[in-house]
Amino acid sequence: MRKYSIILYWSNEDNAFLAEVPELPGCMADGASYKEALGNAEVVIKEWIETAQEMGRAIPQPKSKLMYA
Repeated sequence: MRKYSIILYWSNEDNAFLAEVPELPGCMADGASYKEALGNAEVVIKEWIETAQEMGRAIPQPKSKLMYA
C-alpha cells in the first residue's frame, strides 16, 4: 500500500473533520471524528487510485515528507 500524506483539520463551515490528500488532486474525505475522517480518507485514496488506473492516468508516487504546510 502506498503511503500518502494526509492533512486532518476541523472545519467549522462543514461541522466535520476534513482529511485532504495533497498528492492526489481532489482527494478528500470527512468524518464526525478525527478517526472517522482518517478511515474515510484511506477508503477514498484506494478509490482514487482505482479510478485513475481505469482511466489510464498517472498515479503520483508518495513523497516522504510534506513539502508545505
